[in-house]
Amino acid sequence: MAGRVALQRREERGLIMKKLCLVVALLMIATPALATVAITCTAGAGADCNLVTVSYADSGEPNKVSGYGLDITVDSGAKIVSVSSLNANYNIYPGSIVITDGVITDYGTPVADKNDPGALGGLGTEGITIEMGALYYPTGDNSPNAPPLSGDLLKFRVDKDCTVTVAENATRGGIVLTNPSVTPVVTLTGCTVVCAAPDCYPSGGVWAARYADWVTLKKPSCWCAKPIGSGYQCDGDADGLTEGAVSKWRVSMNDLNLIIANWKKKIDDPTLNPCADIDHKYEGAVSKWRASMNDLNIIIANWKMKDTGLPGDCPRP
Repeated sequence: MAGRVALQRREERGLIMKKLCLVVALLMIATPALATVAITCTAGAGADCNLVTVSYADSGEPNKVSGYGLDITVDSGAKIVSVSSLNANYNIYPGSIVITDGVITDYGTPVADKNDPGALGGLGTEGITIEMGALYYPTGDNSPNAPPLSGDLLKFRVDKDCTVTVAENATRGGIVLTNPSVTPVVTLTGCTVVCAAPDCYPSGGVWAARYADWVTLKKPSCWCAKPIGSGYQCDGDADGLTEGAVSKWRVSMNDLNLIIANWKKKIDDPTLNPCADIDHKYEGAVSKWRASMNDLNIIIANWKMKDTGLPGDCPRP
């Protein structure tokens, strides 16, 4: 009798375990894989200690990332002075793309204009909003032309030590998958820039006065030679970027707009973006404007010039 009871109990336990296994299997089938995306940033070293790399890692399940809308901010009074090394796979910039007769004629810039809804201040301020999207054919997630599941999105320079924070920009959808109805699990990790500001600007002889101004302006890296600056700033490259994915003009509208935004500001104006001071000198013995006609004339002289048409050896006395 006892043996039959024990056997019956073993059979019941076995039946229960089979049912549990079936339930777990069904749950695994019914529950879709969670899409995960990690965004990280890393500060550089040596002369590039103020160069920050923003990277991504995409699980690709159940869908890949089709676009990034991110807010990047810095603290401690630092400013983001330039953006570079843009990911070639996410080269559609929705906020400034130009389409003429159904054809993309200018891919624009990844840094959203400060006047766009929900956008941060832009280059020369403590925050930028980034818009980067992918466009490829065939369009499926298994397309051989789809972006890889990990890589660097971009790099940017700051003008002083700071802590970097990266967040999703809700107005631009944050991180969007190829199936926009699926919301990914996103982790965003900031980083810290710690380095003495590189003394990258000449200081002796004819440079003495300009060096003193550079120090007063908290050593803006845009004034410096490569690789700290772009090497074209003294020729009108105020934003440190080329403009237009095809045209790649070194001096164009974004640089002109930066001059206009800083027009006739003085060195003691806390809102002055020193990258707009193209000739690194004030203008007017009394007024002492940092962005004025001399700077504008340099912009005009080099309007829509490409890297191949400029020496790239700024600063020059």
